[in-house]
Amino acid sequence: MKRLILILFAIGMTAMSSMCMASMSTSKIRKETRFLTDKMAYELDMNTDQYNDAYEINYDFINSIRYIMDDVVRGYEWALDDYYQALDIRNDDLRYVMSDSQYRRFLRAEYFYRPIYTSGNNWNFRIYITYVNHNHYYFGRPYHYRSYCGGHYRKHYHNASYYSGRYNHTYYGRPHNIRESKVYYNNRRSDFGSITIRPNTSTRPGYNSSSRPGISTRPSHDASSRPGVSTRPDASTRPSTSTRPSHGTSSRPDASNRPDASTRPSNSTRPNSSARPGNSSSGREESSRSNRRDPSSVSRRSGNDNNEQKNKEKSSRSSRSSSDSSERRER
Repeated sequence: MKRLILILFAIGMTAMSSMCMASMSTSKIRKETRFLTDKMAYELDMNTDQYNDAYEINYDFINSIRYIMDDVVRGYEWALDDYYQALDIRNDDLRYVMSDSQYRRFLRAEYFYRPIYTSGNNWNFRIYITYVNHNHYYFGRPYHYRSYCGGHYRKHYHNASYYSGRYNHTYYGRPHNIRESKVYYNNRRSDFGSITIRPNTSTRPGYNSSSRPGISTRPSHDASSRPGVSTRPDASTRPSTSTRPSHGTSSRPDASNRPDASTRPSNSTRPNSSARPGNSSSGREESSRSNRRDPSSVSRRSGNDNNEQKNKEKSSRSSRSSSDSSERRER
């Protein structure tokens, strides 16, 4: 009975540790990252700054492969290439953090240098083979254990390492890329030897435009293939600007052909102002107004004329009487 319980417990632990990264929560990723970094700091004798930077680098690595490990297990070659590319970035960033002696010890430890392997249809971290107690830690949590979310990954720094130049110690001189080493296929066989690679899977689906449905029949972006554009006249067939009318004065009418100012009609030939429209009507209106005067004014004028005539008669009479008196005196 005890033996059966131990067997079931071992199977359960193996199943838990071989969970695919895509189904893991962020807190689970942080726990796996801390466990791996804690053992690296213990064996490689890292200081606090190296421990914190190594946690960031391991977090970025595990987070970047979480969605491709299922495809690695299924045997897609493009997924293997992406995995080793992420692993080379992680190992190169650690090269700037560790000293030369630390990095050489790091390369000799497979569970640090190549941390993931497959067994059957499952994948797991090699560190659990050496350290079977998953709850034992030598150091406390990094100060940004819950806050770091990949802000120092290379994609945020134009594919350059954030950790380059942060330390004054002598680091390992040359990058050690797994894909470019002579033992690449030996390491690949050791890491994923239980996987059968599928043929014709070297190209990742969705990244090659010709493999997408309908893309091969999509019209080209060349301007000559667009409707109507091929019939557009070329610049060489456009009318030349030499046929544009010249700005010279030779084509304009000569000033001598214009009529002379002396031939303009004289002012004497202009119609008299009295004949302008409206003036005759005003004269007619004034005459009609004079004809329509007030009768009282006419009677007063006639009375005045009579008085003047009477006065003239009186004066003539007086003159006559004076002349008669003078004649009498003379006699």
